[in-house]
Amino acid sequence: MDITARKKPEPSDKTTRIQEANRRVILDAALDVFSAYGFRGTTIDQIAEKASMSKPNLLYYFKRKQDIYVSVLEETLEAWLQPLHDLDPAGNPIEELRRYISKKLQMSALKPEASRLFANEILHGAPAIQTFLKTVLKKLVDEKAAVIRQWVSDGRLAPIDPYHLIFMIWATTQHYSDFDVQIRAVLGNQVDKPGFNDQVSQAVLSLILNGVKVRQV
Repeated sequence: MDITARKKPEPSDKTTRIQEANRRVILDAALDVFSAYGFRGTTIDQIAEKASMSKPNLLYYFKRKQDIYVSVLEETLEAWLQPLHDLDPAGNPIEELRRYISKKLQMSALKPEASRLFANEILHGAPAIQTFLKTVLKKLVDEKAAVIRQWVSDGRLAPIDPYHLIFMIWATTQHYSDFDVQIRAVLGNQVDKPGFNDQVSQAVLSLILNGVKVRQV
């Protein structure tokens, strides 16, 4: 079920608007169910019910639960890695990192299910994305770590390890979706008040960016 080994449809494959709309409904429903119960705990029947669709109709679009799961993961990974792709070597380091962190926080707030799906996959040993992590993800992180390392070398950022900075950004931004229950237990209804996400963004940006700014001697 490795995501990198999966054969994707050829560009010539055509679907009608109705078919594409139905696939979208299935994938959105599957994201909710998989993020709540994980791959093993999810059934085709649960996804069909969530999508308000009959099981035979769902199986017309996806033959197996594994096919739905991998499709959802593909979309999730593509969306979640795009902000890292967009980190511009020619940009201002602080502003580039600010944009990246802000986008990650926004995605966590708007699509917490996607973050939880990814977390569940990792916690279970990443059976569907193991090769992806060691190839596509590693290549991208190596490239962006080199960019951050160059910023440090140029004196535009404080001396930091680029990999641990990236890991810290991932951990901090996704914490607000992956550990939502814990945050709500501590903060109560404050989480649902207007401006909470802005408060989170201000706190996270301040802590991380102040840690990487060049110190004035």
